[in-house]
Amino acid sequence: MFLLLVFLLVAYLIGAIPGGIVLTRLVGSEDIRQAGSGNIGATNVYRVAGRKLGVATLVLDALKGVLPVGAALAVFPESLGSVALVAAATFLGHLYPIYIGFKGGKGVATALGIFLVLSPKSVLVALLLFVLLVWKWRYISLGSVCAAAVAPLLVFYFERSTPLFLVTLFIGGMVILRHRANIERLIAGTENRFRA
Repeated sequence: MFLLLVFLLVAYLIGAIPGGIVLTRLVGSEDIRQAGSGNIGATNVYRVAGRKLGVATLVLDALKGVLPVGAALAVFPESLGSVALVAAATFLGHLYPIYIGFKGGKGVATALGIFLVLSPKSVLVALLLFVLLVWKWRYISLGSVCAAAVAPLLVFYFERSTPLFLVTLFIGGMVILRHRANIERLIAGTENRFRA
């Protein structure tokens, strides 16, 4: 139990690292929270600070999901419930980071990293859906929300694990909830399109 509590704390602290802010400050760029949409995630970094930093933010935020959850899977291979709790702690760290006043990102990249560990097959299908939707309509938010919506069903189908399904359902639901403003703009036809 003690080891799991340590894992949960460390997972949260890793998840809470604000990749977009760290990277933009390292190159002397403006505070990403004061530019564009104000979000600290890869899409806003891409739009404000350029493609390289945007991709770097995506990779860093995904790694925040891969590392603690991958470590948990190695340490608790017989307890998917423990792994699921570590995944939830990591994700909550990204959404509510202690380092910047508990105001984090929308969680898409970190969720991607988590799902890569929990269910690689699910990620492939969800990523294909994401790419097709963004290619067709040029809305990152649309692709993200739809991928988050199908992820729990995919994890249940491929993994047949109740703990993994439940944590994926939680993460997917939170991703959708964090995109509520984007969803409203999509419905109103005012959402920003992605320009590669």
